Amino acid sequence: MNIPRRLLALALFGGLLVHAEAAPWDAGLHHMTLADPVDARPMQALAFYPAIGKTRSSRMDDYPIDVAEEAPVALGQFPLLVLSHGNTGSPLALHYLATALARQGFVVVAVVHPGDNARDHSRLGTLSNLYGRPLQLSAAITAARDDALLAPYLSDGKVGVIGYSAGGETALILSGARPDLDRLRQYCLERPNDADACKTHGVLIADRSELAPEADQRVGAVMLMAPLSLLFGRHALAGVQVPALIYSGDSDQLVAVDRNAQALARKLPVTPNYRLLAGAGHFVFMAHCDAEQYARMPVLCKDAEGVDRRHIHRSLQRETAVFFSQALGAPQPAERSAATSAPRQQQR
Repeated sequence: MNIPRRLLALALFGGLLVHAEAAPWDAGLHHMTLADPVDARPMQALAFYPAIGKTRSSRMDDYPIDVAEEAPVALGQFPLLVLSHGNTGSPLALHYLATALARQGFVVVAVVHPGDNARDHSRLGTLSNLYGRPLQLSAAITAARDDALLAPYLSDGKVGVIGYSAGGETALILSGARPDLDRLRQYCLERPNDADACKTHGVLIADRSELAPEADQRVGAVMLMAPLSLLFGRHALAGVQVPALIYSGDSDQLVAVDRNAQALARKLPVTPNYRLLAGAGHFVFMAHCDAEQYARMPVLCKDAEGVDRRHIHRSLQRETAVFFSQALGAPQPAERSAATSAPRQQQR
C-alpha cells in the first residue's frame, strides 16, 4: 500500500502525541566531556534526553532553561540526534528545540565547538574549524553510544543531525558533502561586503592542512536552519544521500538566502523539504529572548513586524519531530514497569 508522505507524517506525529501522553517525559540534561579529535583537548557537550524527574529553572550561559539535570532516563528506545551551533554561538541558543525534542522522545547531543563558540573564537576562518566541526560531531555520536547514562536507551540505526547557520555547513560535510574552497574565493570577489562570509577574504587559514572532510555513515537525516552552504556546488553535494528538512528566512540579514539555502534546496540529490519563512531573519531560529537578553542584545532578539518567533518555534519543533521520526524511526517508549534494558551492541 502506497501511503502519501504527508499522511504518513501526520500519522507519525499523532503517534508521538500518544506516546507523550502515555509517558509524560521531562527534558533531562546530561553534561558530557570528550576529547576534541582536532587536538585531543577536553571538549564539552550537552545531552538533552527524555527524563523522569522534576525540572528546575536556571540560567545557563545567560539562557533561561527548564531541565532535570542528570535525572534518570525514561524507559524506552530513543533516536539519537546531534546538534551543531553557529559560528561564535552556543547550543543553548537552540535550547527550545533541544528540550522539545527530548520531551518527545529524542536524545539530542549538542557539542560546544572548541575555538568557535561564544567564549572562544580562536579557530574562526581556519581549516581546522571547517573540517574539525564534523569530526567533533562524529566523536559526540560515539561518546553517546558509549555513555553509561544514555547508551542503554538509544535506538539502533541511523543518527539525525541538526545544524544552524555554520552548523548547517557542518551537518552537510558530516552527511557526505565535500567543500569546494574555490567557491568561497569566487563568492567573496563578487560580494566583498559580506562581512560574515568573507572575514578572511575568501581564503581559509591553512592551520591544519592534513585535515580533510570526513563523512559519517551513521548519519541518516539532516535538519538545517539558515544553513551556510556557499562551499557546495551540485557536484560537491553528490554524496549527501539522506533526507533533509531546511528552514530559512527570506529576510536573512547574515547569510545570503539566494546563495545558501535556496541554492542548496535546488542542488541536493535527494529533494529536501524546504520551508522559506516570510519576513524572518537569521536570528529567528534562536531562542525567544527574555527582558534581560532583549536589553543586552536587541539585534539577536528583535524580529520584523508580523514575525512571531514563538509561533515559528512551535511549528519547527513539531515538524522536526515528525521529520526525524519518519527518517529514523519513531521513539519507542516502554511501560514504566518494564525492566531497564541492558546496553546493546550498536554501530559506533
